[in-house]
Amino acid sequence: MTQAVAPLPLVSVGPSREVRDRLELLHALIQAPTFAPVFRSDIIQVPRDHQVYGWGCHVPECERTAEPDRVLCHNHQREWQAARTAGGTSYPEFLRTAEPLKIRARIDGAFCMICQEIPAWSGYGLCYLHSLRWQAHRRFHRSQGHQDPELLTWVAGQDPFPGFGRCGGAGCPYGAQHPLGLCQRHFQNYSREGRPGGAALPANWGRKTWDGTTNITYTDQKRFQQWLRESAPIHRMDGHVSLLGLRPLAKAEIQWGMFHHTQVPVEGAVWNLLHIRQLAKTCRDQKVNSLADLELNDIPVRAQKVARQMLKYLRLIYFVREDTKDAGFIETEHFGVRFRGSTGHIDLTQITQRWLRDILWDHLVHRLHTSPPRTRGPFDSLRRGCAELSAFLEAQAPAGGHDPAALTDQLMIDFVADQRHRAQHGLAFLRGPVPGAKGKKTTKASKGSVSRHFNDARAVLRRALELGEADRINLSRGFILALPAGGNFGGRRRPFPDDVARELAKDSNLTRLDEADIESRGLRDIWEALVVTGRRCSEVLNVRLECIGRINKLPMFWHDQTKVGNLDDAIRISERLYTRLEERQGITVARFFERRGRVPTPQERRELALFPRRTSNREMIKGVSYSWFHGAFRDWVDTLDIGHCVPHQARHTLATNLLKNGANLVQVKRYLGQVSDSMAEHYIHLANTDPKLEAALQAVWSIWVAGPGSTEPGILLTSGEAMTQAEAEAMLVDLTRQSTPAEGGFCTFQPVVNGDACPWNMDCHNCDKFVMSGADLVYWHRKREQWRTQAERAPDGATADYLHSLFEPTARAIDGLEKALAAVGLLEDALALDLRRPQDYFGRVWATTFRSQELARHEEAGDAA
Repeated sequence: MTQAVAPLPLVSVGPSREVRDRLELLHALIQAPTFAPVFRSDIIQVPRDHQVYGWGCHVPECERTAEPDRVLCHNHQREWQAARTAGGTSYPEFLRTAEPLKIRARIDGAFCMICQEIPAWSGYGLCYLHSLRWQAHRRFHRSQGHQDPELLTWVAGQDPFPGFGRCGGAGCPYGAQHPLGLCQRHFQNYSREGRPGGAALPANWGRKTWDGTTNITYTDQKRFQQWLRESAPIHRMDGHVSLLGLRPLAKAEIQWGMFHHTQVPVEGAVWNLLHIRQLAKTCRDQKVNSLADLELNDIPVRAQKVARQMLKYLRLIYFVREDTKDAGFIETEHFGVRFRGSTGHIDLTQITQRWLRDILWDHLVHRLHTSPPRTRGPFDSLRRGCAELSAFLEAQAPAGGHDPAALTDQLMIDFVADQRHRAQHGLAFLRGPVPGAKGKKTTKASKGSVSRHFNDARAVLRRALELGEADRINLSRGFILALPAGGNFGGRRRPFPDDVARELAKDSNLTRLDEADIESRGLRDIWEALVVTGRRCSEVLNVRLECIGRINKLPMFWHDQTKVGNLDDAIRISERLYTRLEERQGITVARFFERRGRVPTPQERRELALFPRRTSNREMIKGVSYSWFHGAFRDWVDTLDIGHCVPHQARHTLATNLLKNGANLVQVKRYLGQVSDSMAEHYIHLANTDPKLEAALQAVWSIWVAGPGSTEPGILLTSGEAMTQAEAEAMLVDLTRQSTPAEGGFCTFQPVVNGDACPWNMDCHNCDKFVMSGADLVYWHRKREQWRTQAERAPDGATADYLHSLFEPTARAIDGLEKALAAVGLLEDALALDLRRPQDYFGRVWATTFRSQELARHEEAGDAA
């Protein structure tokens, strides 16, 4: 979304910020030695090859003007498109071989060969009067049967005429070429429009000796003067920008804006002189004192962009940090912060209560001072939360909520109820669109957006409470504390289902994606990189040309994880992806050669984008935009008939597959570049990913047997027979809800599982509700050795026999557990498992559990046999 730029307030916000002072400030800046003199005059004549505002065709010695937003004239642009389509010709080669063209009309401001004060009118290089006389002289010679006379011989015998001054047309920068005080174009327009006001010269005035005193007659002189004021300016693409007729402040603002744009060039922010002329014409037509008075919707879109950028430049010099608080906005560049791909202007005027706007301003400024966010998203979120609270107070609170002392906790409770009601029924928010935003619709409420509103408004109000600002403005403590935390209603993306993943990876479908990339910007390469690496979209879209390499013969992918601050990080990639990116490097280098006529230097290779965008990217350092990639991806997915999916799901899919194939949580976190274990878990879907858990489901999910303290050892919860996967999964859900960890096993007594106290004083080892798992085998081995040691140390044989008899049920259960584990192939894993670790809970050894009574009875049956 393009952030709207609010106009500059013209009201005084302090003794040093009057409108008059703004003009004085700009005048001082314009007169500074560092200010380029070319932008100081009322008629700015930009050199043909200016670095920022150059307007000439790039073909050497071509006299014609480049088309708007192009670098070639119309004819050469068509020739280059044809040569590029045919192939085999680079852009520098085309520039060297293209034939330069002459200008069709004299628009270079040349003067008459005879009169040094009157511009040339015709292709002969003569003014209007001398052109008439030359044509009459030629006709006379032809009527006498003579050949055409020599122009230079005739010119030598002519006398110059006094000049006519500057053209009287509105803002016209050209000299008058006619006694009516008009240039050639304005005179032609005047004749075409029926000569309003009837301005005329005496008959045969051109044949008389001209002394500059010929009287002009009018049928309505006021109408003629009105036509001059309303006449359309002459837009000749000859480097002129006329600021004539503009009011002083508006003229100075355009001069400063044009110069400042050359000092802080933004990659791709091209200002065509035609758009600046349109802006100047609008200032004349609307008779504005400043650019801030403009009705921007009345001018072309490109001129609007120029005006908005100029307003941004002016805000930085018209306002200091303290002034912006009263004016109701924040300029992040005042704090040395510039958000990538976004303006630093944050408009707070939507918050009508001054006390609320001030504490939000203080909150944002504190954040800019201490820990600026990576993007402007957190600031926009805080603004939206406070704007929604402000709109509610404006509608429901006494006096519109402008008196903080009148706000009670009941008002905040009403606000919370209103927000939840809107989220439940999908109603629109109270706040309208951002001031100045064109065509922005009112947003509908949802649980997630309401949650964010609560959290953001709460953070702003709580900080004001902690700093004592609430007490200073008499804001009730109960009003602040009544706003609850919003919680987290945000969901997460799912991995691609298997059928969707197959369609997205099918070679025929990938070929269709490649074919959709008409300009070969790397659409398929980007998608395959996302699938293989699991990177965030921005990390692949903005990757540099030198992003791949080999270390110890292993292919590596270098990228910036700007979200977590890991710059120039490297990960392993497949040979297939390495080969594709290597081919893409060749395409990008060829495109650079086509534009520059040479290969990039090592320094340029480090700065070039691997996937450069087509527009607004003269230096090829900006990667393709997410909107372009996502739009093309969505169009491709729509042709596959696989439902809705987004590129970011590839990251979740990779994380889940890594875990499924044996990687642990730490490895997944490290590979994906996550900041915490909880974030890594957010991307991992554990339902059916652990290979050990999956193998257990396929073999036998749960053979639970009674514990050693049971009166009837050996009662099975399951039959032990083979079961289907569906039955195993159903058993998994049921059994995991009927147990809780205990020492050496699990308790299945439901009151204890539900949190009640154990009626047997937690005598687990003698309880018939106690079950054992394979993960407890080593524990019980040690327990058995402990009992044997104690029996051996008994003072007499009777005591030793008594101790052995006490442990006999447990010993039989242990033997049965070993045999059961051996039957399902888990005995070795159980013997190797020595400690209970969190990741072991997902292993098959933990999942396969037995009642010790059944194990003991199984052993008794074996001894009897």
